Amino acid sequence: MKYPILICSALSLFLNGCVGNMNPTGGNSNPNYPYYTTQHLMTVKKIVVPAGTTLTYEKYWGKEGKQEHLLTEDKLTEIQLPKGQTLDWGGVPVTMIAKFFNSKMKGFSVYASFDQLAEHKKTRFSRQWQSCDDDLGITVKDTTDWSFNKANIADVESCSVLYQRYFKDNPQQQKFLDSLYTELMKIESK
Repeated sequence: MKYPILICSALSLFLNGCVGNMNPTGGNSNPNYPYYTTQHLMTVKKIVVPAGTTLTYEKYWGKEGKQEHLLTEDKLTEIQLPKGQTLDWGGVPVTMIAKFFNSKMKGFSVYASFDQLAEHKKTRFSRQWQSCDDDLGITVKDTTDWSFNKANIADVESCSVLYQRYFKDNPQQQKFLDSLYTELMKIESK
C-alpha cells in the first residue's frame, strides 16, 4: 500500500524538478526575452494583428528586452494581443497564441477569452473548448502558419491539463480530443 505513495512522491519531486529547471536564469527571475510591440496593423505567422501586439522571441544572440525592429519570425514564441483586444480563431476570440515549449512538437497553444464570445456565436467546438477552462494545444503541419487554417491543423494535442494526447492509454481523454478535433474541422474558415 505504501508503494503507490512512494511512486507518487518520487514522480512529484521529478516533475517539480523539471518545471523548476525550465527557467534558464535560475532562481525566481524571468529571462529578459526579446520582444517587439507592433506599431501598426500587420501580418505575423499568417495572422493579421493590431497595433500594440507584443511579439516575444526565443533567446536571441545580442538581443534582450524591448526591440526597435521586428526580429525573424522563425524565432517567434508568442503573440500577445493588446489588453481588451482579441482575434477570431476558429470562431473563438483569443488573446494569445504561444509556440509549444517542447521544440520537438510542431504547434502552439491558443488562449481564449470566452467572456467575449456572444452566446449566439457559441458552437459545439467552442463549448467543448470552454469546458476545459484553459488553453487549446494545436499541432500543425507548417509552423509558419498559426492562423485558423484547417488544412494546416494536424490535431488537437491538448485541452488544458485535463485532456492530453500524451496519455494514449486513457480512452476518455482520447475520445474527448477526437471529438474536439472533429468539431474544430466543422468550423467555417473566414
